Amino acid sequence: MSTSLPALAFAGIGLMGLPMTRRLLAAGYPLTLWNRTPDKCAPLLELGAHRVENPAELCRDANVVMLCLANTEVVREVVFGPGGIVEGARPGQLLVDFSSLEPAATREMAAELEARSGMRWVDAPVSGGTPGAEAGTLAIMAGGREEDVERVRPILAHLGQRLTRMGEVGAGQVTKVCNQMIVACNALVIAEVVALAERAGVDASLIAPALAGGFADSKPLQILAPQMAASQFEPIKWHVRTLLKDLDTAVKLSHQQGSATPMSGLAAQLMRLHGSQGNLQRDPATLVEMLREQCP
Repeated sequence: MSTSLPALAFAGIGLMGLPMTRRLLAAGYPLTLWNRTPDKCAPLLELGAHRVENPAELCRDANVVMLCLANTEVVREVVFGPGGIVEGARPGQLLVDFSSLEPAATREMAAELEARSGMRWVDAPVSGGTPGAEAGTLAIMAGGREEDVERVRPILAHLGQRLTRMGEVGAGQVTKVCNQMIVACNALVIAEVVALAERAGVDASLIAPALAGGFADSKPLQILAPQMAASQFEPIKWHVRTLLKDLDTAVKLSHQQGSATPMSGLAAQLMRLHGSQGNLQRDPATLVEMLREQCP
């Protein structure tokens, strides 16, 4: 069975990349890895993956090369920097980028990669966090040619419960920006709610169960409100810096499109304030601390 599966390669073994690659290995795909910190590949090597020394080598045997990296600058470096993917890429290969990037930069890089090597690009950012990555229930929003998205659909079925093609290259990133606008604004309001409930003498740990199934219910409410009420900020499931990066992308995109995003603009300012107080690497549940401190 496994010999008929396409060979995959993956760069970026972080909070999301580790559980995603575990699932691909469990499904029987041949998998080649590269990570800036090689030690993070160790648990996957024990499961049968192979590690290479630079991103270009990912293209040697792979039909599909996947990225799950921190930001636009890191993706550009891994694709076009010394020893980058472009040096090993060839026509017929696909690059699938799960990272959350600026849409315009994604379109530019996709065009450059195809022009220089013939390798095509699918932007496929995900939502669902580490629990979704572990369970294979991510929501995946893709941009790219229809035939390219369909080609990777059977592979991505092991990672997500849903893959939606949103349009041409870059459309997946625009959709992820919209996702993050909702998530980040939600997280800040939930922090306000928990801090207000506490100050008003209400047991904030009851907020999430009390509102479950009602019109205010959401996954962020059910995940964040209990963590905030209990001041339980570890283990870190995601980072403040990630939400801040995505809010900045949202504001930039809105300016480019002449669209108003006042709520997301304010959320970006508040997220930056929180991050500037040493919280960039911490979980967004820590936002409640900022709201608790605003009042005497």
